[in-house]
Amino acid sequence: MIQISEPAQAHFKKLLEKQEDGTNIRVFVVNPGTPSAECGVSYCPPNAVEPNDVRLNFDGFDAVVDEDSAPFLEEAEIDFVTDQMGSQLTLKAPNAKMRKVSDDAPLAERVDYMIQSEINPQLASHGGQVVLIEITEDGKAVLQFGGGCNGCAMVDVTLKEGIEKQMLNQFPELTGVMDATEHQAGEHSYY
Repeated sequence: MIQISEPAQAHFKKLLEKQEDGTNIRVFVVNPGTPSAECGVSYCPPNAVEPNDVRLNFDGFDAVVDEDSAPFLEEAEIDFVTDQMGSQLTLKAPNAKMRKVSDDAPLAERVDYMIQSEINPQLASHGGQVVLIEITEDGKAVLQFGGGCNGCAMVDVTLKEGIEKQMLNQFPELTGVMDATEHQAGEHSYY
Protein backbone atom coordinates (compact mmCIF):
# COMPACT_ATOMS: atom_id res chain seq x y z
CA MET A 1 0.00 0.00 0.00
CA ILE A 2 2.62 2.58 1.05
CA GLN A 3 6.28 2.51 0.03
CA ILE A 4 8.64 4.16 2.52
CA SER A 5 12.20 4.60 1.24
CA GLU A 6 15.17 3.50 3.36
CA PRO A 7 16.22 7.13 4.05
CA ALA A 8 12.65 7.92 5.17
CA GLN A 9 12.54 4.82 7.38
CA ALA A 10 15.83 5.87 9.00
CA HIS A 11 14.44 9.38 9.51
CA PHE A 12 11.26 8.07 11.18
CA LYS A 13 13.24 5.64 13.33
CA LYS A 14 15.46 8.50 14.58
CA LEU A 15 12.42 10.70 15.35
CA LEU A 16 10.59 7.87 17.11
CA GLU A 17 13.56 7.20 19.45
CA LYS A 18 12.62 10.45 21.22
CA GLN A 19 8.95 9.41 21.66
CA GLU A 20 7.15 7.16 24.14
CA ASP A 21 7.94 3.44 23.65
CA GLY A 22 5.63 1.81 21.13
CA THR A 23 4.94 5.04 19.24
CA ASN A 24 4.58 4.55 15.49
CA ILE A 25 3.71 6.86 12.64
CA ARG A 26 0.23 7.49 11.30
CA VAL A 27 -0.25 8.19 7.59
CA PHE A 28 -3.61 9.74 6.74
CA VAL A 29 -5.67 11.63 4.18
CA VAL A 30 -7.88 14.55 5.20
CA ASN A 31 -10.93 14.88 2.89
CA PRO A 32 -10.06 11.68 0.98
CA GLY A 33 -11.54 11.33 -2.49
CA THR A 34 -12.13 15.07 -2.95
CA PRO A 35 -10.23 17.78 -4.86
CA SER A 36 -9.14 19.23 -1.48
CA ALA A 37 -7.59 15.97 -0.22
CA GLU A 38 -4.41 16.49 1.82
CA CYS A 39 -2.03 13.77 3.03
CA GLY A 40 -0.13 13.85 6.26
CA VAL A 41 2.11 11.96 8.64
CA SER A 42 2.03 12.25 12.44
CA TYR A 43 3.12 10.39 15.55
CA CYS A 44 0.78 7.61 16.64
CA PRO A 45 1.13 6.73 20.36
CA PRO A 46 0.20 3.13 21.26
CA ASN A 47 -3.13 4.20 22.78
CA ALA A 48 -4.15 5.97 19.54
CA VAL A 49 -4.22 2.83 17.39
CA GLU A 50 -7.80 1.90 16.49
CA PRO A 51 -8.97 -1.73 16.03
CA ASN A 52 -9.80 -1.12 12.34
CA ASP A 53 -6.45 0.54 11.53
CA VAL A 54 -4.17 -1.07 8.95
CA ARG A 55 -0.67 -1.71 10.33
CA LEU A 56 2.28 -1.81 7.94
CA ASN A 57 5.56 -3.12 9.37
CA PHE A 58 8.80 -1.32 8.62
CA ASP A 59 12.31 -1.38 10.10
CA GLY A 60 11.83 -0.47 13.77
CA PHE A 61 8.29 0.93 13.58
CA ASP A 62 4.84 0.45 12.08
CA ALA A 63 2.95 2.82 9.82
CA VAL A 64 -0.68 2.97 10.93
CA VAL A 65 -3.43 3.92 8.47
CA ASP A 66 -7.11 4.48 9.31
CA GLU A 67 -9.55 2.43 7.24
CA ASP A 68 -11.10 5.53 5.57
CA SER A 69 -7.69 6.69 4.30
CA ALA A 70 -6.39 3.25 3.26
CA PRO A 71 -7.95 3.02 -0.25
CA PHE A 72 -6.70 6.52 -1.07
CA LEU A 73 -3.12 5.68 -0.06
CA GLU A 74 -2.71 2.89 -2.62
CA GLU A 75 0.62 3.43 -4.43
CA ALA A 76 1.66 6.19 -1.97
CA GLU A 77 5.38 6.83 -1.52
CA ILE A 78 7.22 8.52 1.33
CA ASP A 79 10.82 9.59 0.80
CA PHE A 80 13.39 11.65 2.68
CA VAL A 81 15.50 13.70 0.29
CA THR A 82 18.65 15.64 1.13
CA ASP A 83 20.07 18.19 -1.31
CA GLN A 84 21.83 21.59 -1.28
CA MET A 85 18.68 23.20 0.13
CA GLY A 86 18.52 20.83 3.10
CA SER A 87 16.41 17.80 3.94
CA GLN A 88 12.77 17.24 3.17
CA LEU A 89 10.21 14.53 3.75
CA THR A 90 8.02 14.00 0.66
CA LEU A 91 4.72 12.14 0.48
CA LYS A 92 3.27 11.35 -2.94
CA ALA A 93 -0.22 9.86 -2.96
CA PRO A 94 -1.55 9.76 -6.54
CA ASN A 95 -4.90 8.32 -5.44
CA ALA A 96 -5.65 10.69 -2.53
CA LYS A 97 -8.12 12.83 -4.48
CA MET A 98 -9.86 9.87 -6.10
CA ARG A 99 -9.88 6.20 -5.18
CA LYS A 100 -8.08 4.07 -7.75
CA VAL A 101 -10.47 1.96 -9.81
CA SER A 102 -9.75 -1.64 -10.73
CA ASP A 103 -8.69 -2.63 -14.24
CA ASP A 104 -11.98 -4.47 -14.72
CA ALA A 105 -14.18 -1.54 -13.63
CA PRO A 106 -16.65 -0.18 -16.21
CA LEU A 107 -15.02 1.91 -18.95
CA ALA A 108 -16.69 5.14 -17.79
CA GLU A 109 -15.20 4.72 -14.27
CA ARG A 110 -11.72 4.04 -15.65
CA VAL A 111 -11.92 7.03 -18.02
CA ASP A 112 -13.19 9.29 -15.22
CA TYR A 113 -10.34 8.14 -12.98
CA MET A 114 -7.82 8.98 -15.72
CA ILE A 115 -9.39 12.43 -16.16
CA GLN A 116 -9.25 13.19 -12.41
CA SER A 117 -5.78 11.75 -11.77
CA GLU A 118 -3.89 12.62 -14.99
CA ILE A 119 -5.66 15.09 -17.27
CA ASN A 120 -7.18 17.61 -14.84
CA PRO A 121 -3.90 18.10 -12.93
CA GLN A 122 -2.30 19.06 -16.28
CA LEU A 123 -5.13 21.47 -17.16
CA ALA A 124 -5.18 22.99 -13.66
CA SER A 125 -2.06 25.05 -14.40
CA HIS A 126 -4.23 27.05 -16.85
CA GLY A 127 -7.25 27.07 -14.55
CA GLY A 128 -9.02 24.48 -16.71
CA GLN A 129 -10.70 21.15 -16.16
CA VAL A 130 -12.73 18.55 -18.04
CA VAL A 131 -15.63 16.35 -16.97
CA LEU A 132 -16.75 13.12 -18.62
CA ILE A 133 -20.38 13.56 -19.73
CA GLU A 134 -20.86 10.13 -21.31
CA ILE A 135 -19.40 7.42 -23.47
CA THR A 136 -21.53 7.04 -26.59
CA GLU A 137 -22.69 3.72 -28.03
CA ASP A 138 -20.04 4.03 -30.75
CA GLY A 139 -17.26 4.42 -28.13
CA LYS A 140 -16.68 8.18 -28.10
CA ALA A 141 -15.90 9.89 -24.78
CA VAL A 142 -17.88 13.14 -24.59
CA LEU A 143 -16.10 15.74 -22.43
CA GLN A 144 -17.19 19.10 -21.09
CA PHE A 145 -14.47 21.71 -20.64
CA GLY A 146 -14.68 24.24 -17.82
CA GLY A 147 -12.76 26.99 -16.04
CA GLY A 148 -9.87 28.46 -18.02
CA CYS A 149 -10.76 26.25 -21.01
CA ASN A 150 -13.94 28.30 -21.62
CA GLY A 151 -13.27 30.39 -24.72
CA CYS A 152 -9.63 29.31 -25.02
CA ALA A 153 -8.39 29.32 -28.61
CA MET A 154 -6.23 26.24 -27.92
CA VAL A 155 -9.06 23.96 -26.74
CA ASP A 156 -9.20 22.00 -30.03
CA VAL A 157 -5.45 21.35 -29.91
CA THR A 158 -5.69 20.34 -26.24
CA LEU A 159 -8.54 17.97 -27.08
CA LYS A 160 -7.11 16.33 -30.22
CA GLU A 161 -3.34 16.45 -29.63
CA GLY A 162 -3.38 15.97 -25.88
CA ILE A 163 -6.42 14.42 -24.29
CA GLU A 164 -7.61 12.26 -27.20
CA LYS A 165 -4.17 10.80 -27.91
CA GLN A 166 -3.66 10.05 -24.20
CA MET A 167 -7.10 8.43 -23.84
CA LEU A 168 -6.96 6.35 -27.03
CA ASN A 169 -3.52 5.10 -26.05
CA GLN A 170 -4.75 4.00 -22.61
CA PHE A 171 -8.23 2.79 -23.67
CA PRO A 172 -8.20 0.99 -27.04
CA GLU A 173 -11.97 0.40 -26.70
CA LEU A 174 -12.56 4.15 -27.23
CA THR A 175 -13.05 5.32 -30.82
CA GLY A 176 -12.57 9.03 -30.18
CA VAL A 177 -13.10 12.01 -27.89
CA MET A 178 -15.65 14.77 -28.46
CA ASP A 179 -16.12 18.21 -26.94
CA ALA A 180 -19.63 18.96 -25.64
CA THR A 181 -18.75 22.48 -24.49
CA GLU A 182 -20.12 25.66 -26.06
CA HIS A 183 -16.90 27.72 -26.22
CA GLN A 184 -17.42 31.43 -25.93
CA ALA A 185 -15.35 34.30 -24.61
CA GLY A 186 -15.85 34.72 -20.91
CA GLU A 187 -14.20 35.86 -17.73
CA HIS A 188 -12.01 32.73 -17.53
CA SER A 189 -10.77 32.89 -21.12
CA TYR A 190 -7.10 33.27 -22.01
CA TYR A 191 -6.02 35.19 -25.13
